[in-house]
Amino acid sequence: MATLAPAPAAPPGKKLLKRAAPDRSQALRRGFQLAFLALNVWIAAEFYLFVRYYETGGRSVWASRPPGVEGWLPIASLMNLKVLLVTGQTPRLHPAGMFLLIAFLAMSWIFRKSFCGWLCPVGTISEYLWRLGHRTFGRNFRLPRRLDIGLRSLKYILLGLFLYAVVSMPVPAIRAFLEGPYGIVDDVKMLNFFRFLGLTGGIVVALLVLASVFVQNFWCRYLCPYGALMGFASLASPLRIRRETSLCIDCGKCTKACPSALPVDQLITIQSAECTGCMQCVAVCPAAGALLMSAPRRKHVPVWVVAAGVAGLFLGVCGYAQWTGHWRTELPSRLYFELIPHANEFTHP
Repeated sequence: MATLAPAPAAPPGKKLLKRAAPDRSQALRRGFQLAFLALNVWIAAEFYLFVRYYETGGRSVWASRPPGVEGWLPIASLMNLKVLLVTGQTPRLHPAGMFLLIAFLAMSWIFRKSFCGWLCPVGTISEYLWRLGHRTFGRNFRLPRRLDIGLRSLKYILLGLFLYAVVSMPVPAIRAFLEGPYGIVDDVKMLNFFRFLGLTGGIVVALLVLASVFVQNFWCRYLCPYGALMGFASLASPLRIRRETSLCIDCGKCTKACPSALPVDQLITIQSAECTGCMQCVAVCPAAGALLMSAPRRKHVPVWVVAAGVAGLFLGVCGYAQWTGHWRTELPSRLYFELIPHANEFTHP
C-alpha cells in the first residue's frame, strides 16, 4: 500500500504553512506543450504532402503550404525582421516566420523565457527524454560546474555568429538571398535534411538524444541559439520568481526541481537568462507563499495569467498577420514545380 511522503520539517524558528490546495501549474503547462507539439506534427505532415505533390509532378495528394513551417527557419525570420525594422515594409516571402519570431520574443520579454518552457516542441521532447532517463536510471546527471559553464557559452557563441551574419548583410543582399532559389526552398531543404539523414547526421542526432536522456535539457542548455536569443529578451521581463525568506523553510526542493539547475533556494529573485518560466520550482514548494511568480512591487502573478498571456500573444500576433494579409507566402505553382524537385541542388550563395 502506497504511503505519502512526510512533509519536510521546518528549521528551528520557522513554521511550515502548508498550501491550501495542490498546485496545478504543471498540468496546465504540459497541456500547452502537448498542444503545440501536436500543432507542429500536423504542420510537418501537411508540409510533407505539399512537397511530395510538387516532387511527383502533381500525381500525389495535394496540400497547401502551411505558413507555420516558417517557424523552423529562424535565420530567415531574423533576416526578415531586420528588413522590417530598417525599411518599415513587411517582407513578401516567409513573413509568417518573422511574425512567429516576434510573438516568441514578446512572450520571453513579458513572461520570462516562456516560449522555451511552455511551447517549444524541441524543448518538450527534451523534457520528456530527461524524465525518461530519470525514471529509468533513478537520476539525471549534472556536469561539473566549469564544464557546464563552458558548454553553456556555446549557444551564445552560435547566436553571436548568426546575429553578426544577419546584421552585417545589407537589406538588398537579404532580399536577393531570400527571393533567390535557395531562399524560396530553404524550408524544403530543411525537410530533406531529416528525410535523407546521412550517417554523420544520424550519429549526431542519436548522440543528442542520448545526451538528453542523461542530462536535463542538454540541447536547450548548451547548444540552442534560439533559446539564447529568448534568454536575452527575458532579461528585460518585469516578472521574476521571488522567494520570500520569511516563509521559506529551506527544504531545497525548488533547486532540485529546477530544470535549468538554478540555485533557487539561495536567491531572493531569479533573474537568470536560463529561467524558462516553467514554474516547476513553485509547483514543488510545500510552503504557502514562499515561492511565487511576481511582478514589480511584489504583486503575485498566478499561473493562469502566464498561460493566458502566452496563448494571447501567440494567437494575437498570428491573427494580426493573417488579418493584414501578411501570413502566407504566395508564389505560383509553376515555380514550385520547377524548384522543389531540385531543392538539394541549390547551394548557399
